[in-house]
Amino acid sequence: MKIFAMVRAELARLWSTKMARLALVALMCVPIIYGGLYLWANQDPYSKLDQVPVALVVSDTGADDNGTTTNFGNDVADQLIEDGSFQWHRVSAKNAAVGVKNGAYDFSVTLPSNFSQSLTSSDSDNPRQAEVLLTTNDANSYLASTIGEQAVKTIQTSIVKTVNEKAANTFLDGLAEVRVNLVDAVDGTQKLLDGANTAVDGSAQLADGTAQLATGSATLRDGLAELQSKTASLPAQSAQLAAGAAQVAAGNQKIAGYGTQVAGVTQQIADEVPAARARIQQDLTDLGLDQAQIDRVLAGLDPLGQRITSGNQQVQAAAGQLNTLASGAQQVATGAQALADASPALVQGIGQAASGSSQLADGASQANDGAQSLASGLVTLRDGLQTLEDGLSSGVSQIPDNTDAQRDAQAKNIADPVTLKNTAVTSAGTYGAGLAPFFVSLAAWIGIYALFLIVKPVSRRAITALHSPIKVTLAGWITPGALGAIQMVALFGVLAGALHFEIQNPIGTYGMMVLASLTFTAIILALNIWLGSVGQFLGLVLMVLQLVTAGGTFPWQTLPEPLAWLHHFLPMGFAVDGIRQLMYGGDAAAAGHDAILLALVLVGALVVAAIGVTRMTHFRTLRDLQPSLIG
Repeated sequence: MKIFAMVRAELARLWSTKMARLALVALMCVPIIYGGLYLWANQDPYSKLDQVPVALVVSDTGADDNGTTTNFGNDVADQLIEDGSFQWHRVSAKNAAVGVKNGAYDFSVTLPSNFSQSLTSSDSDNPRQAEVLLTTNDANSYLASTIGEQAVKTIQTSIVKTVNEKAANTFLDGLAEVRVNLVDAVDGTQKLLDGANTAVDGSAQLADGTAQLATGSATLRDGLAELQSKTASLPAQSAQLAAGAAQVAAGNQKIAGYGTQVAGVTQQIADEVPAARARIQQDLTDLGLDQAQIDRVLAGLDPLGQRITSGNQQVQAAAGQLNTLASGAQQVATGAQALADASPALVQGIGQAASGSSQLADGASQANDGAQSLASGLVTLRDGLQTLEDGLSSGVSQIPDNTDAQRDAQAKNIADPVTLKNTAVTSAGTYGAGLAPFFVSLAAWIGIYALFLIVKPVSRRAITALHSPIKVTLAGWITPGALGAIQMVALFGVLAGALHFEIQNPIGTYGMMVLASLTFTAIILALNIWLGSVGQFLGLVLMVLQLVTAGGTFPWQTLPEPLAWLHHFLPMGFAVDGIRQLMYGGDAAAAGHDAILLALVLVGALVVAAIGVTRMTHFRTLRDLQPSLIG
């Protein structure tokens, strides 16, 4: 008996009666029903979220913002309703609670009464976070609750962006105002600097004047001191003059001339005192001293001026007397006694004038020292103002002069500085397409498992008639394998035609589906040959085990350690990864590796099955004589 003859015989048996044909067709449709319906139901659930009813409660009372009431709660609610990501229903807190409890709403989102106040509390003494309340009911839908949590996180991100943008706008507007004020400060500093330069020039002139005053007053002091020393013996000499008046007439004329010169000098000094006082007062005023400081300086200078004036009066009197003496030389003889009487007073006046001139010289020297210090201080002030002006100008240059539009754009960028640019190496497209490799593999296993409910693993007649375990094994494998390939054709048509999943490598994807089905056929065949109905049951157990280890939904790395270890050995994981690589346009080398692993499992399972058939051709056990528990 040939292999294909055994296949034809088995197919004829399966198609022999109406019930057999009905059973075969029904079992052939199992992968289509299982995989097609599940993937159809979950084709793109995220596009239907706008049909999920969600309660939205806005209890926000708003917050005062510089006299204007701002209500962020209403703004957020309007944005959510306009976005339409869910079927939002703006209701009261009571209706929301009842709706979530009885299933009218899958979950609710509440913006409390202090929502706006909390958002604007960052610049207050009591900053606090704003709350968004999410109320879920897993009895309605666990996944809807999970999606609700993600939605609230998205709302939170949007609110943070809005608040940060407003804060950044406030900061940038304040910075622009600071820049304007700095510009005004630079202008004011420049004016101060100009005034300081003028004051420095004036102080230099004042220092020059006080230096001249100090020099003149020192000369006056020395002259009066010399005069005082020379007139010390005047009373005695005047007595002698009385005796020799006739001889002194010519000398008196010279003395009168000297007296006139001295009187002129003292008169000039006396005349300069008011003007010098006025100039000093004006210079001190220009330097920015207040009136109290000016009065203290003038109070120190006024006694000196008074002494100069008094001394000048005495010198003028003496000069008058000398002039009288000169003009009345003829009367000197008769007035010598009067001169002798007046000479002590003259000497005393000269002494006072000498003392006053000494004080004037000391005061002028001090005034000169003060003027020099003032000039030095004003230079320091000017340098400091220059440094201040440079610093303010530098500060202004470092603050950008942006327009309102530029500040708005900067605020938006500060509030949301990072954008996600998703670059996908491959893309499944939809949620259903992402699950397709897993459910295709699972449907392939279920389809083969169901076929073995009616397909005989091996022909007892063939075992008896032939002594070729390999032919018997291949015949037992080809029949369900060919039916499984037909199942994969139908399932592939559902994926590409009915569900319109985008398949990057159609031929490779279908080839991997067929390879997976043939591998699963060999495994279940081996289990049935060796263990009969128990092997069929173990096929169900093996399917459940692969259901959790294949990594079709969550990454296999998230599995517990024993299950993660099994992932590397069970064939459904290879099938899922291979179909995924080919369907999404992934790594062809990785798909080839998965195909090699499936082929090795296929060959290994056929070898095990052939060994089982060999055992059956040589031995019979009581189990072989017992009827199967299944079919």
